[in-house]
Amino acid sequence: MPKAPTPAGTPNTPGGPHPRGRALLWGTGGLMLLMAVAVVLLLPGLVPHSPGTTGAPAGTAVEPGINAAAATLLQLDPQSQPQPVAPALSLTDQNGKHVSLSDYHGKSVVLSFNDDKCQDLCTLLAQDVVAANKDLGAHAKDVVFLSVNANPYYPSTPAIKEWTDSHGLAGASNWVFATGSPPELAKAAASYGVPVELDPRTRSVVHGTELFFIDPAGKEAALGQFGTESASTDLYAHAMAQAAVNLLPDAAAIHVGGPSPAATASQTAASINAAAPAFTLPQLTRPQSTTSLGAFKGKVTVVNFWSSTCTACVAEMPAMEQAFKALGNSTNFVGIDVADNPRDAAAFAAKYGTTYPLLSDGAGTASGAYQVPGLPFTAVIGTDGTLLVRHPGAMTAEQLEYVLQSLIQGGS
Repeated sequence: MPKAPTPAGTPNTPGGPHPRGRALLWGTGGLMLLMAVAVVLLLPGLVPHSPGTTGAPAGTAVEPGINAAAATLLQLDPQSQPQPVAPALSLTDQNGKHVSLSDYHGKSVVLSFNDDKCQDLCTLLAQDVVAANKDLGAHAKDVVFLSVNANPYYPSTPAIKEWTDSHGLAGASNWVFATGSPPELAKAAASYGVPVELDPRTRSVVHGTELFFIDPAGKEAALGQFGTESASTDLYAHAMAQAAVNLLPDAAAIHVGGPSPAATASQTAASINAAAPAFTLPQLTRPQSTTSLGAFKGKVTVVNFWSSTCTACVAEMPAMEQAFKALGNSTNFVGIDVADNPRDAAAFAAKYGTTYPLLSDGAGTASGAYQVPGLPFTAVIGTDGTLLVRHPGAMTAEQLEYVLQSLIQGGS
């Protein structure tokens, strides 16, 4: 859910919130995204979020190694001089150790605020950190991905440890997930101007998705965002790694691996009533074989993005299978896993009796093209390849069958 941005340049009063340019809010575990169910059932689809830009022409260097396309992925805003000193933090990491920003002087820090019960958008951020570390190679030791828990309902060290382990970050020595008492977490968010909205009834939160790039001297160098664009895992991770490396004193001598986002400068986002983005992905159980979207032409096609770490996906998977069994003769179904080791994903799907085709999108090419805002996410494509529905959040079998039957009867 978007929130009105804080005007850039707002004075920073002593003890008050740190000024920030903007803030996007996203729901915990898909709770806020589920509010869109009724809208999607009545309307053709949802309009995707349009990323901010730096105003530079495509291909223009915004920072070393960061052109306009990469800056758009990160929604990157370099700070004007003089750079402000990043607010201090005093928290505890996933291993029970004390965390302070001063611990990381001499390193580049990428700071985010994360919900230790979130299984959708934050899952995409976890993927990006794993991929960014691959691109950084030996220089991962010079970069710290520091995330602060935004959920005061689950502030314990075991809670952030469980999230870290379940999202593939247990082996990342430069990943730090910090927590503290509810007052400490509220103070940390306020000091960075990150909005956190609490729902005591559901014990859930909606939080800002800012990324703060902090240089080795402890000063803020740039502000970015993780969101829809972070679904383009390989491209987003490369840009994030490059932005972090740029803050190091020997940046010019460091090569960051991965693909350059330059080629995506003119890429068009998935839009309702436009041609659905094409994809060719490896099959989940037979990675040596691939399947393309074109293989499903001629029928209305359901494309469901999911991962085994997504709580809402676990609940939705049986509903997808039920709808497939009911309408599989007249409708194509394909599931796209975006966050798992293929072997784990295949075991997960087998556990829930999934029988429709499943593909793997480890690089995030398809999820990025469809601008997946969180998991689960379902796109419905017409017989002619037109994107008809964009649905964030879980769907019941009854909801999905109603949508599909309406489209089939309407000749879509």
